[in-house]
Order: sequence, then structure tokens, then C-alpha cells
Amino acid sequence: MHENHHTEWKQSWRDAYLKWICGFANAEGGMLVIGRNDSGEAVGVRNCRKLLVDIPNKVRDILGIMVDVNVLEESDKEILEIVVEPYPYPVSYKGEYYYRSGSTLQELKGAALDKFLLQKQGRHWDSVPVPHLSSSDLDSKVIDGFRRQALKNQRLTSEILREADNALLDKLHLLEESYLKRAAVLLFHPDPERFVTGAYVKIGFFESDADLRYQDEVHGDLFSQVSRTIELLKAKYLKAWISFEGLQRVETYPVPEPALREAVLNAVVHKDYASGIPVQISVYPDKLMIWNPGQLPPEWTVERLLGKHSSQPFNPDIANAFFRAGLIEAWGHGIERMMEACRVAGTPIPEFECEQTGLWTVFRFPGETPVKTPVKTPVKTPERILELLEQHPEMSLVEVARMIDKSLSAVERAASKMVKEGRLRYIGPKKSGHWEVLK
Repeated sequence: MHENHHTEWKQSWRDAYLKWICGFANAEGGMLVIGRNDSGEAVGVRNCRKLLVDIPNKVRDILGIMVDVNVLEESDKEILEIVVEPYPYPVSYKGEYYYRSGSTLQELKGAALDKFLLQKQGRHWDSVPVPHLSSSDLDSKVIDGFRRQALKNQRLTSEILREADNALLDKLHLLEESYLKRAAVLLFHPDPERFVTGAYVKIGFFESDADLRYQDEVHGDLFSQVSRTIELLKAKYLKAWISFEGLQRVETYPVPEPALREAVLNAVVHKDYASGIPVQISVYPDKLMIWNPGQLPPEWTVERLLGKHSSQPFNPDIANAFFRAGLIEAWGHGIERMMEACRVAGTPIPEFECEQTGLWTVFRFPGETPVKTPVKTPVKTPERILELLEQHPEMSLVEVARMIDKSLSAVERAASKMVKEGRLRYIGPKKSGHWEVLK
């Protein structure tokens, strides 16, 4: 017999143990046993009959809940069992909130308390409304890009996609009456970090844990963060092996692109944005590591994550928008697809580790890495520019130069030449127009 997630032993009664009852009520319920020592031996309770009356009254008056208190006899000694049911609403002890986790009692504060209170109301962090914002504050280009993606993947009807921005946001459950939800700000606002601290991706290349060679940050709406992070990893951080199939050039990266894409999507979509910490991607000569300040659902383990499981997104409203855009599935198959992509490519399957503060996804590179620093794949500058602008027509030449690690003057010369050749043109005002790649 041992203490566990649902059982706590106390040798004698103290009113402070109302905190443990509060913790059980806020978690999955449990039993507080009075009259056992730390070894589980029955030592008996003084004034057992009086406590049988006093404890339920104190629980009712201070916590506002009801418990069952039973008297048991063991080894000629009386002990009390206080049976606590889980409560569907938050229970406080003198204005403080406690939660039973494992065999410990935790006082909830800050972001943990915010998350707990929202969950008890059947809500999530990304569903909280944000005042003083409207759909006119969002980036229309990003919304239009979402429309194109959703139409292409047939996740929304053309009738819905033709509706005004406010109506579309409502169909995506991103409005609470007249307020935008936090999810809408992260998905479509041009600068979500004004409202959500740490809502970006940080990338660094390390020779060793203590030797950071260079780094980048990817900001903006979440859709752009995903696409630009993948582009930046491929262009600057990952070395591609070159081979040929006949006359066709083939580039093979140490992490298969479908697996890399799925891992970045998982990190961005399922991140705990209340943490205020960015997603962090660390690239080494022999591996790529993605750290996401998120959490598994309660009672989940890495083993369950790797097996067949239901979809329980950490940010349901954000996940729904990415699903409608055709970027993720809604069946909890992301990890499975990631591992399958690695098996097909013949690369090591990713490793997963769950910490109290977040989740790690680790891709180890196959074979030996011949160089210690990334070598850019020698792709011609004009073709690289056209590829980027075809995928992201809203990008500026400054952003293009940064993505392909070329000087701005070199990119401007190449773009100007392609405009003259009829391969590229710019449409609209200088600050709000977009590029069009001409076939």
C-alpha cells in the first residue's frame, strides 16, 4: 500500500489539510486518510467522532463543497477516510487554488492558474477574446492567402470563402460576439507579438552546446512563421546532398521535408503561447532539435503520443484554422506521418522527449556530416528568387535577400533583370503590392 495520485496519508488532522482536499477536488478526486503515518501504518486518530462532524462542516464552509467522511477500524485503531469527488468548477481555499499532481500538492499561480480556470470553464487559452481589435486590424493578404489554401484543399466551401472577413472569421469560430479571439490575432495579425509575448520562432546553428555560430528569428503571423521557418532551414541551416537522376538534379536533405514541415507545424500550432517563450530550433552538425513550450494532455505519456491517439490540440481554434487551410489533419496523425516520412527516406526516425517545461523533437542526421558548418546548396540566385516569390508573393526583396543569404544589391539586380526578361513583375503600390511570377 502506497500513497499515489489519488491517495494521501496524514498522521493527524490539521485545518491546513483543507488545501489537500481542495487539490483533489480540482484534479481527479481522491482520498485523504487521517490516522496513518508515512509508512502507511495505522496510528489512530484522537477525537475521531468529533472530527467526523467537524471536517465535513469545515469543508462546506471554507471550500464550498461536500465530501464523504468515513470511520474505519484497523489494528484496533480508528482512522478517517475523507473521500473527495472531482468538481467541474474551480474550488479555492481562502482565495488560493490548489491542484493534486502526482503525489504532490501544487498551488496554481500565473499562467498555470489562468489555464486551469479556462479549462474548468470548458475553454482554452486561444479562445479568450481580445478587446480593442477588429477584422480591419488584421492582414488582408494573409486572410486572402488562407482563402486560397482552403479553396485549394476543399476544406471550406467557395460560398463561405467569398464572404466578408468578419463573416469568414465567425465561420472559423475566431469571434466572440464582436471581439476577436487570441487565435485570430496570432493567425492573421501582422504583428501578433504586440499582444502575445514570445510569439515567434528562434533558430540557431551550434558547433556545440556552448558554441552558437549564428541565429535568426522568424516573426509575423503563424502561417508565415511556418513557411518562412522551413525555407530558412533549407536555405541556410541544412546542407543538401546533391545527386542526379539522368539529367535531373536531386537535392536530399538530412531531414525529409515532409517530416520537417510536420515538426515545425506541430511546434507552432500546439505551442503554449501563455508561456511567453518562442519556439526554439537548434541545428548541430549531426542533428536538428525543435523545442516547443507546450504540454501533453493530462495523463498522456510519450508512449501514448507515439501510438494511435485521438486529436486533442492544445490550441483548438488555431488548429482548426490550419486544418481548414489544408496544412494539418484533424486525426492526431502528425507524429505518425513524421516517422513514416523518415522511414521512406531511410533517415533515423525522430526522437521525442517530454519535460515539465516543454516538448523536444530530435532529428539525427544519417551517416557522417562531412562539414562542421552548413554549406549552401549552389542553386542559382534567379531561380531561388522566383521559387520564393511564387510561394510568398508578398515578400520584399529585403526578406528574399535574407532568406537566400545574398546581398540586397545582388537580389535587386537579379529581380530587375527578370522583370526586363518578362519573367517577373510587381503589381500594386510599393508598400502593399505583391510579386507575380510569369510563366
